[in-house]
Amino acid sequence: MSLRRGGHDDPELERLAAVAGEASAEAAVAIEAADPVPPQAPVDLTAAAFFDVDNTIMMGASIFHFARGLAARKFFTNSDLLKFTLQQVLFRVGGKETADGIKSSREQALSFVAGHTVEELIDLGEEIFDELMADKIWPGTRALAQMHLDAGQRVWLVTATPVELATIIARRLGLTGALGTVAESADGVFTGKLVGEMLHGPAKAHAVRSLAAREGLDLRRCTAYSDSSNDVPMLSVVGTAVAVNPDGTLREVARKRGWEIRDFRTGRKAAKIGVPSVLGAGALAGAVAAGLAYRKRLV
Repeated sequence: MSLRRGGHDDPELERLAAVAGEASAEAAVAIEAADPVPPQAPVDLTAAAFFDVDNTIMMGASIFHFARGLAARKFFTNSDLLKFTLQQVLFRVGGKETADGIKSSREQALSFVAGHTVEELIDLGEEIFDELMADKIWPGTRALAQMHLDAGQRVWLVTATPVELATIIARRLGLTGALGTVAESADGVFTGKLVGEMLHGPAKAHAVRSLAAREGLDLRRCTAYSDSSNDVPMLSVVGTAVAVNPDGTLREVARKRGWEIRDFRTGRKAAKIGVPSVLGAGALAGAVAAGLAYRKRLV
């Protein structure tokens, strides 16, 4: 993994990340335009805050909570989920991030949404947020987001989770909107293609830059929050970076660069969420997708 400001070393991965970031910003602006009355009207139009979701604003991984909800609805079993999560761990922890590896993860993510309607995903997301996510929000991080809202700034989530689910989380928290992974759809049905790649790592930085250009934001006046070293590219494009519940690598980077560190975990809570943090959203998204694909082969 590269911690440099630019992004991937592989030109093809960098191109896919740029495409994903641009698509995510376009989708976020379109969703916001469809709901023209924001939860709290901004008065500071050139500053904003960007929050990673998993282990930053929410305990654990949002896509994993969503997967649990799908398992409860018999989309696949918990044992299937565990099996495919472990497969993803072996790849993610043991291998270098390559074009072929990203392609494999993308193909698994395709089966996660292919053939399902956008409306179905949104309806399930609403239900599962109430059941499994609402009580997983970190109060400390939520207070940081509210601080920006109270200052008249817009607040965006930035996550590898599908943009539809990410937007539900943002709306439920009273935030402005969300940048998330964009899956192509036609006539309200997901086609099985992602636009670019999952919004992960450097793709998040591209998305933030693209949104800033569209919304007239001054990135030097913006703030970003994350728990993961994968998000160093995003944290590096804004004027103020804050490491929240950071993993070991991000804590080290934050100390070297003079970034603020906030940790809302107790020792026990940190231990509980440690494994999802190491896995990353990409691995869990792949596990969910593989589980769905496995279920489809059985029916």
